[in-house]
This record gives sequence, C-alpha cells and structure tokens, in this order.
Amino acid sequence: MKFEKVALIGCGLMGGSFALAAKRAGWANHIVGYSASQASRQKALSMGVIDASADSIAQAVQDADLVLLAVPVKATATCFEAIAPVLKSTAILMDVGSTKSDIVLAALATLGDKLHCFVPVHPITGKEVAGVEHSDADLYKDRALILTPMESSGSKQVQLAKQIWKSLGSYITELTPSAHDAAFAAVSHLPHVLAYAIIRGIFQQSNGPALIALGGPGFRDFSRIAASDPVVWRDILTTNREQVLLQIAHFKKALGEFEKAIESNKPIELEGMIREASELRFNWRLGANQNSED
Repeated sequence: MKFEKVALIGCGLMGGSFALAAKRAGWANHIVGYSASQASRQKALSMGVIDASADSIAQAVQDADLVLLAVPVKATATCFEAIAPVLKSTAILMDVGSTKSDIVLAALATLGDKLHCFVPVHPITGKEVAGVEHSDADLYKDRALILTPMESSGSKQVQLAKQIWKSLGSYITELTPSAHDAAFAAVSHLPHVLAYAIIRGIFQQSNGPALIALGGPGFRDFSRIAASDPVVWRDILTTNREQVLLQIAHFKKALGEFEKAIESNKPIELEGMIREASELRFNWRLGANQNSED
C-alpha cells in the first residue's frame, strides 16, 4: 500500500494527526494540505505535518490518490462539491465526521460518478483541544474506527480504508450510518451535552467560580469534554438532533427517578439505583479490559 499524493482537507487536530501517523506508517509519499484558514495551513507546513500547502480544495485534491476530509460536519457538502470535479476515479475519499447519515446524504447529492470513491469513517478518538499544534501521531493507535460503507462504496476503496486505518493502529467495527448515529448519540453526543449543561449550570450561580475551584479529579475527568471545539460540537448536535433529543429524553427520565428518590427521602431505593449503575459500569469496564487484551 503506497500513496504518491495524499490530500488533507482540514489541517486541524484530526487531519494533522492522520498526516503524522501516515508519515510514520510510511505509505504517504507527499501530503498536500488545505484549510480555509491560511494560518492553519502555514502552521501545518511549518510543523512538517504537511509537505505542501494548497490555496484551494481543488488544488489539493488534483491527482491525489487518497483524500481525507477532516472538517466540521456541516462543511462536508460544500467540500464534496469542490472535490468531485477533480477527484480521480481510482482515488479513495474518506471523512472523519462524528455523524454519518447527513454525510451520506451529502455524498449522494454531490459526488456523482465519484460516489464509489467515498468510504465514510469515524475514528473514536480526539482531544478536548483543537488545532494542528495538538496533532499526535498516536491519536488513532489502539482506538476504534467505525466504518460505515455505503452501498455505492467501491470494494477496492473499502478494503483500502481498512488497510489504512489498521496501519495506524486502529481496530475496525462496521455499522450502518443510521446505527452509528443512534449509538453515538448515546455514548458520545449526550455526554457532551451533559458536560456543557453542568458547567453552564454551575457558572450561572452567583458563586459559580468558587464552586468550580473546589472541583477535584473526578469533576475534572467528567467535565473535560466541555472544553471541546464549539463549532465541531454545534454541528454534531444539530445534524444528529433527532437521536440526541431521544437520548436527552432517556436521560431526563433517569434523572427524574433520582430526583424523586432524593426528594421522597428513600435511601434504600436510592442505594439500589446507585448500586445498579455501579455494577453496570463495573461490568462494562471489565468487559472493555478483556476485549482490549484479545
């Protein structure tokens, strides 16, 4: 597996980390990067994340064998429109967006006869900080990669996608786009909403800053994701709104049960609810540890 030219559309954390990991894996001969922000492009170039900077998406994609799209999900359709006319029919095109159904619809509407080139993926990784300066060649190592191929995805491109991500140290799970969006509304999108809401709820109190100052390691761990990129998460929560709203409803029900038990002063019932959650969490952690050893 060797790619003479790799086009990186989006020189941020995810794209930059992919470029560094690809260079280390040895299959990317020349990486050309484009970002809407010229400062981001220049920073990626000066850091050696990319080998050349392009002034447009079309310039970056021209003659590329592999194109990685690492932009906020609502920018995907516009990028596809610029990519499609110049994309080689033998190339592979991937995105790393955190929602998939909307991206599939955008691909169907824009990619035309290049649709077979596209394989949607979602790496389950990231940091609470954004920007190419935080790029990490190990970002994808020992992390899940959700592959959501379309019916139109070429078999060659799907196999290449698997090889690419395995070479970066990822382990692959396949889901349909709709199953992906339903699952990650529960385990990723809802937790971000809760983290944002808790931080806002505390700071909206008159003594909010003083309360935050008392937070220990547990609070820091729980609230870490509230520092995530606002534009990225605005787009994720709005594009997957139906599934996110469904998970918010489930959470409201569960929170209401805790509220009722506390309000009614029922310690035995409260302990049972806590114990159930504790055991579920422990068994999940145990299963995850066992899987990581396989």
